[in-house]
Amino acid sequence: MELYSLARVLNPKSIAVFGGAWASAVIRQTLKMGFSGEIWPVHPDKETVEGLKAYRSVADLPAAPDASFIGVNRFLTIDVVRDLAARNSGGAICFASGFKEDANDIETGAKLHEALLEAAGDMPVLGPNCYGLLNYSEGVALWPDQHGGVRLAEGARGAAIITQSSNIALNMTMQKRGLPLAFVMTAGNQAQTGLSQMALGLIEDPRVSVLGLHIEGFDDVAGFETLAARARELGKPIIALKVGASEQARLATISHTASLAGNDAASNAFLKRLGIGRVNSIPAFIETLKLLHVTGPIFGTNISSMSCSGGEASVMADAVLGTSLTFPSLTEAHARRVKDSLGPLVAIANPLDYHTFIWNDLPAMTATFSAMVSGVYDLNFLVLDFPRDDRCSDKDWVNTVTAFEAALKANSAKGAVLASLPENLSEAWAVDLIARNIAPMQGVTEAIEATEIAAFIGAAWANKTPEPINQTKAKTGAVTTINEAAAKGRLRGHGLPVPDGIVCYKPNDAINFAASFGFPLALKALGVAHKTEQNAVHLNLKSPADVRDAALALAPLGSGLYLERMVEGGIAELFIGFTRDPLFGPVLTIGTGGILVELLADTQTLLLPATTLDIESALRNLKLFPLLDGYRGRPKADLEAAIDAISDIASFALRHAETLVEMDINPLIVCESGAWIADALIVEIADE
Repeated sequence: MELYSLARVLNPKSIAVFGGAWASAVIRQTLKMGFSGEIWPVHPDKETVEGLKAYRSVADLPAAPDASFIGVNRFLTIDVVRDLAARNSGGAICFASGFKEDANDIETGAKLHEALLEAAGDMPVLGPNCYGLLNYSEGVALWPDQHGGVRLAEGARGAAIITQSSNIALNMTMQKRGLPLAFVMTAGNQAQTGLSQMALGLIEDPRVSVLGLHIEGFDDVAGFETLAARARELGKPIIALKVGASEQARLATISHTASLAGNDAASNAFLKRLGIGRVNSIPAFIETLKLLHVTGPIFGTNISSMSCSGGEASVMADAVLGTSLTFPSLTEAHARRVKDSLGPLVAIANPLDYHTFIWNDLPAMTATFSAMVSGVYDLNFLVLDFPRDDRCSDKDWVNTVTAFEAALKANSAKGAVLASLPENLSEAWAVDLIARNIAPMQGVTEAIEATEIAAFIGAAWANKTPEPINQTKAKTGAVTTINEAAAKGRLRGHGLPVPDGIVCYKPNDAINFAASFGFPLALKALGVAHKTEQNAVHLNLKSPADVRDAALALAPLGSGLYLERMVEGGIAELFIGFTRDPLFGPVLTIGTGGILVELLADTQTLLLPATTLDIESALRNLKLFPLLDGYRGRPKADLEAAIDAISDIASFALRHAETLVEMDINPLIVCESGAWIADALIVEIADE
């Protein structure tokens, strides 16, 4: 990844604006924001633009501009970029489309893309096909449209947002949820300066508290690894709205940005590995940024909730089902403190319904809230929907917020006011709550998602920074599939747990070898894909007669027979798969195995190298895991043996990364003692 310094373009003292109507819009927005630096319109014919002196060309400008907005057609854009680079300008935003993303004129677009890169040289270029940049600290609006943000107060901090969609960026500036914005940037086609480079420029700014990324395609794996590590060092969380899970989204992404959208499971694994929280919607994106802006990551999953309604308490209790968050019960001493503040008529629980006995009584509410948040909670919710400001009064709500603020401060606790309906918390109240260091959350589902992500980031930061992923490229050549016997021989040679077995070319050979292996045995037809579907596997053969009958039945099906000791005492079956992602390289999939592997789709994806902690976490996140853990009194599986086997499988995959194309181990049978590879398929690049 080439690094282009974005310092001048992010915080310019001088701005050049090229073009007609779009350029005029940029100047109007910049003036409206109160930019205090120089603004230099450039137009070949006009004497003034928006009341400012216009210059004929780059050569006529008083100095090299720190930042430029280029609002001319795609052909002229290249000339302007070349002239700006020649003057050692700070950087440029290319508004025009019709470059590499142009599906209607691919050849011309590709040529213009290369020409743009050549013209820019070492000068940073954002886009093309992007709206540009909003710096709410300095009043910079290199942006050809209206926007909904306001300037940050002197010394204030806010979220930075980068998107690959200008319209989504525009919509996010229009949010009325109180999120303070420091920067908004659009990446466009990322012809030269990629998303990770832009993010690295923003994460260093002291006015940025948290970073939100809308990602259609990753520009550079190493760049994102550097970004995540630096964000951790600076204590600035990153979240991502990554699109591309559906086939429709993937196709739309390619046509929109000409960016590579990697496999979604691999993308998710990559973000998880880096400690970047992934959100699933635009509302959750805004809510999570707000929470992290106020509280930063949280370092646990224990939460509390208070409301003056039993119904709301039930809603909150149900909201965490299926998540990693918990509402722990109060200890006896803690419950007594809360009880003493409320009296005998209130049932003490978490979530807490404190009723309305203390409503609008500031000392009483402060006492109850303080007693509740004095527990060991990672985040404390106060469920509070505010009345409409056009028909009602919120006067009585002031005491509730003030009491909650005092309770949090007294206990050095983190807290959020949660409106169950998003519209029931106004922008004015959201801003007020943030000023009190309380996160204003809108919508129960989004608030729980945001909290879970904040806890995920906290847990990720508590661990070591992960190693860079292995991106070994596969050799080119003919692809071949080796049979089960050969595959198991390879794995056994690597020290992996493979039952003893032997290839038999005649039924009599299988019968003769059976006694030396001992019973029970398994016999399989070699060279048959999907053996179970073709009845090409006979299991639990307990005598020479069983082996004879099985051998006679299987011999006509394949290219030989494979006889092996049958694994006994299996508690659970796992699927371990290896494949390649075009962007992330070697990928390991761990899931529920057996004949239902595709139907159940109970899988976790890891990028390599993976630690034993990564593997254990993946296993614990499977729906199958309770079976491994002694479900309903059953024996527990040898989890350590399973982890060791999977770790060795991953090691084998990396050792042969240049030639290994695919590998399926299904099943890995995990027993009370040990774990065994019962079937294996390897697809590889054939030797020349």
